Amino acid sequence: MVFSSLVFIFSFLPLTLLAYYLAPGFLRNPVLLLASLLFYSWGEPKYVLIMAFTTAANYALSILIDRYRGRRVLRRALFLAALAADLGILCFFKYSGFLADNLKALCGLELALPDLPLPLGISFYTFQTMSYVIDVYLGKVRVQRNIISFGTYITMFPQLVAGPIVKYGEIAGQLAGRKESLQMFGEGAGIFLIGLAKKVLLANNIGMLWDTVKAAPPGELSVLSSWLGITAFAFQIYFDFSGYSDMAVGLGKMFGFNLPINFNYPYISRSVTEFWRRWHISLGSWFREYVYIPLGGNRKGMLKQYRNILIVWFLTGLWHGASWNFVLWGLYYGAFLAVEKTFLLRRLEGLPRAVGHIYTLFVVIVGWVLFEFETIPRAAGFLAAMLGPGAAYLWDRNALYYLYTNGILLLVLAICATPLPGRAALKIRRRLGAAGAAAAPAAYLILAFLCTAYLVNESYNPFLYFRF
Repeated sequence: MVFSSLVFIFSFLPLTLLAYYLAPGFLRNPVLLLASLLFYSWGEPKYVLIMAFTTAANYALSILIDRYRGRRVLRRALFLAALAADLGILCFFKYSGFLADNLKALCGLELALPDLPLPLGISFYTFQTMSYVIDVYLGKVRVQRNIISFGTYITMFPQLVAGPIVKYGEIAGQLAGRKESLQMFGEGAGIFLIGLAKKVLLANNIGMLWDTVKAAPPGELSVLSSWLGITAFAFQIYFDFSGYSDMAVGLGKMFGFNLPINFNYPYISRSVTEFWRRWHISLGSWFREYVYIPLGGNRKGMLKQYRNILIVWFLTGLWHGASWNFVLWGLYYGAFLAVEKTFLLRRLEGLPRAVGHIYTLFVVIVGWVLFEFETIPRAAGFLAAMLGPGAAYLWDRNALYYLYTNGILLLVLAICATPLPGRAALKIRRRLGAAGAAAAPAAYLILAFLCTAYLVNESYNPFLYFRF
């Protein structure tokens, strides 16, 4: 089940909200926990047992870690056991096939492994359990002794599938006691509808252009077609993922939780460093706090800082998928971030803003080629088409047709990827005063109607981050 489905919007969500708000305060976490388990088990019920085991294991081991604070060796062993359990399950489902394929290619060793689908959201909830155990071990948070509250934190359906990755300390107080309000519910519903519109009206529509271009052999593409295609993908993945994150934040507010934002207009960035402060913010924060800083960060000289950056980005790439193209994508960004820290950021600050924007967009769009194509030869072929040597033409009829049929949509996407629409809406609302406040619900109703009409009539509704 996905948020952008009629089943979720008109059945699951209303029934869950009804049960949640009819329940007394002390039963609201249990209601949310049961609803989350139902949501998770909707498409793959057997994997709910893995989530239940992960939740129970981290809950029990964290209590033991807290209990034996005075026994250093035992406490450390329990901590390592918790991390091993989390990483072991993640690696088995996500990376065992990748490892087997590479062992076969390198030394001819064949491992008989079952072909298992990736459990929904495992990369996200594993990072949450790990961050909780680490913070308990370091004494940053108090251990949670209420299994219902802990289970609610791990399984909470608004952010279970695709984040944001929420650290326990960010919502510990909200799990214990939160104050739902009509104002907060209304804000959440508005954020949810904006995210739904991003996903359904923008990402889905431009995604069809990318699917068409991607299906063509790179040697038959023109330069213009390849650039239009990968630009379409850049918009698709942004509005798809940021839209889903907005829906998660909005749903959180509807249930009384304040979840962290995950995107902050990354395509307006003037450097790769700035881009990664604005894109998938919760993932970057997780790696910075639990990998980069423990490795030494920037405190032990430039060489070790570069090493730490490359380790973090190797792991970031691998987190996204068990494939060498993701590893290459991560190292590609690690290299640019290292170069920017050395000298490029200072140079960019002295140049016109447009130069920084163009440079960043070029780096990011090339990066999306590495990200999207699962084999290096296919990525190389597409890059050759983009840069000219591997293209059939500079432009052709297909490219002109794509531009003619998608030009207005691309312009809308470019504008919506900036803060301009939000600022314009705020100015209009302020100028209209009370009339503007009254018009806002009408605007949301129009969005809801358009999204519903699209979902009723359109079967194309992928969600890109399901595979991670």
